Amino acid sequence: MKQIKSHIKTVFILCSLFLSLFANAQQLETLINEAVANNPEIQKFELQYKRASEKVNEVNTIPNTEFGVGYFASEPETRTGAQRFKVSAKQMLPWFGTISSRENYVSSLADAKYEDIVIAKRKLMTSVSQSYYNLYANKAKQEVLTENIKLLETYETLALTSVEVGKASAVDVLRLQMRQNEMQQLQEVLQQQFLAEQTNFNNLLNRDNDVTVNVVDSLLIPSEDFEITTENLALHPELLKYDKLYQSIEQSELLNRKESSPMIGFGLDYINVSERPNMDFSDNGKDIVMPMVSVSIPIFNKKYKSQTKQNELQQQEITAQKQERLNALETLLDKAINERISARISYATQTKNLKQAKDAEDILIKSYETGTIDFNDVLDIQELQLKFQMNQIESVKTYYVQSTIINYLTQQ
Repeated sequence: MKQIKSHIKTVFILCSLFLSLFANAQQLETLINEAVANNPEIQKFELQYKRASEKVNEVNTIPNTEFGVGYFASEPETRTGAQRFKVSAKQMLPWFGTISSRENYVSSLADAKYEDIVIAKRKLMTSVSQSYYNLYANKAKQEVLTENIKLLETYETLALTSVEVGKASAVDVLRLQMRQNEMQQLQEVLQQQFLAEQTNFNNLLNRDNDVTVNVVDSLLIPSEDFEITTENLALHPELLKYDKLYQSIEQSELLNRKESSPMIGFGLDYINVSERPNMDFSDNGKDIVMPMVSVSIPIFNKKYKSQTKQNELQQQEITAQKQERLNALETLLDKAINERISARISYATQTKNLKQAKDAEDILIKSYETGTIDFNDVLDIQELQLKFQMNQIESVKTYYVQSTIINYLTQQ
């Protein structure tokens, strides 16, 4: 659990670089805590780990003690009398160290299962963060559309005034109104998408779908990126799981060797003997007690040789799987780093474009004062401005989404 808390703490430290939360906004830290505590997938993996750990008690046993009772239907006569019935007990014992080898093997499987919990929590924290940023981007786009609709209403007022003085046509007014209708439609679509993403977010936290999620009002790309320690990738839980699976195969082979050793058995036979009638000697009717020692030797040990070969092949398979996953994680990390750099570049470009679009808008307003406004230019500039604003929001979202991926791959 200390390891899990350390992972969450790292996320919070990184998130603190990203988020400036207002008093009325839900903190991402609180939301992640709630998700980790309530998510059913996490609970599933925790129960699987507990079940795997409990198997240690299951294997810490020896074979069943065998008891037998026999009655002689035809009593055999011996010198001391007739044998009436027989009672026997037998206990087989595995070779020295076999039970501890079983415990070690089961414990190694439980250790590998524990990594599933760590991986699931990392993925959950990443999913919650990414969903949060999706909600932020959606809300920010709706606000941008609201601002642009108001801007077009202002232009519409100017157009109506221009129509009255004969400097614009009714077509210009209609085009402005149609543009407003398009943005109103886009805003309504975004509202529905927000509700769908909110449902996804609430499901990650395992709570009612209609719980309102409050997100920050604004996000800015920080001036500097947090340091990326690529060496930590080799210690990623997805890779550590393969190491622990490899170790479990080693324990399986040790157990296989122990089980291919002989088993020793100890037993006792008791035979009840009746007295011989009309005879008088010292051992007349003396019962028989016979201690026994037995050895079970796996002479035909093809089974164990085959198991050894299977273990060797499985270790080779795990090694190949680990390398394959490492390559995939390295590719994912490199892609996330490059896409985050691209998001920063895009953000800077959109910021520059927005400033120029604003300058163009100011020029159009001054043109209106001189009576030479062209509402086709108005629509073109407004469309460009909206595009730059939307792209800027996407760049911010992409930056933070890629940061969550980098954090998932490199956090300690």
